[in-house]
Amino acid sequence: MKKIVICGGNSLSGEVEIHGAKNSLLPILAAVVLASGECKISNCPPLSDVLTMLDLLRDIGCKIEYADQTVRIDTRSIHNYSMNDGLMHKLRSSIFILGPLLARMGKAELGYPGGCDIGIRPIDLHLKGLRDLGVTVTETEGHVLCSCSRLQGSEVYLDYPSVGATENVMMAASLAQGATVICNAAKEPEIVDLQNFINKMGGRISGAGTGRIVIHGVERLEGCEYSAMPDRIVTGTFMIASALTKGEIFIKNAQRECVNVLAGKLRDGGCEILDEDKGIVVRCHDRFKASNIIETMPYPGFPTDLQSPMMTLQTVAKGTCILIENVFENRFRLTGELKKMGADITVKDRMAVIRGVEKLKGATVNTHDLRGGAALVLAGLAADGITVVKDDGLIDRGYFELEKQLKALGGEIVVLEE
Repeated sequence: MKKIVICGGNSLSGEVEIHGAKNSLLPILAAVVLASGECKISNCPPLSDVLTMLDLLRDIGCKIEYADQTVRIDTRSIHNYSMNDGLMHKLRSSIFILGPLLARMGKAELGYPGGCDIGIRPIDLHLKGLRDLGVTVTETEGHVLCSCSRLQGSEVYLDYPSVGATENVMMAASLAQGATVICNAAKEPEIVDLQNFINKMGGRISGAGTGRIVIHGVERLEGCEYSAMPDRIVTGTFMIASALTKGEIFIKNAQRECVNVLAGKLRDGGCEILDEDKGIVVRCHDRFKASNIIETMPYPGFPTDLQSPMMTLQTVAKGTCILIENVFENRFRLTGELKKMGADITVKDRMAVIRGVEKLKGATVNTHDLRGGAALVLAGLAADGITVVKDDGLIDRGYFELEKQLKALGGEIVVLEE
């Protein structure tokens, strides 16, 4: 457990560089299992989720060298098709290894994955998609055993555009016999990044970023070098931090097209957003005007991963915001902590009514999930007095040295180990 101690009231200004995307790196690291040889992945920060994924890869036999945000993974010694239960329970995205392991070894055994407690996240869509490719799935208490002789290309229809299920089927189908078409596929930018990585290994995938993805299976994929895309959720967090603290931040490496919906909300609230050659500038010198309504949706809608930071911004905005969470039912656990700081929030089911107050007040608060933890750190930066955020490592799952970056921008912030 660590305590993040924040003295609020400073405007944030300066430059921050965005690291590689957690939500892109985790499926890319899993997809390395498809390769016959060595892959070199750069822009790979030592997030705790990334390190857990690397431990999972080691456990099935990969040889790994990791230094300076670059990882080399040699897959030639993979021998284990049974994934470690303890590691699976630490990381929801451990499920990504399922498809590649089946494509490589013809079988896989795993426990049910864990992760942040933000809602029910069943793996049924993953399993349905793999069944469509010819996989036999046997579910016993606490474990899933999957097997196949060789994956067969097929049409896969997803009842919901699940990012994880889309990616798992993409990876498995890359070595399947024949063509696979994923209908109602998720459209997130991270899926495009995964397509680009697999294609660089020799895959034949097209359509990522649309609702219809076509995968032509190949006999073999080779190792390659690849650099992951910048993290759009981290980008959005710093954009919101600028608006929240009436600051001016140059966000280096930001991909503007990936945060358009957030940029529109921030501009409507009074922010100035400027495109630069190597990123964007977000400037806000007046009190933010509340958004009338924010509703989380699959991409290209407003991302659920930015709902918590955006809620924090609305707590001190001028006016009232209605926020609707359509993706994860437990995202609103943050509201109780914000209320300790003086926020005026009423929650009913998946809707929150947020009436902006002039200032939040410092308090001791607890993190319940990754994005909520980051949102509480932002709240502390905007509050009067001292805020103590108690965090048991959740923030480090998706943000690399967040406290250090905020301090470099002018935030008064100290991390203490308990």
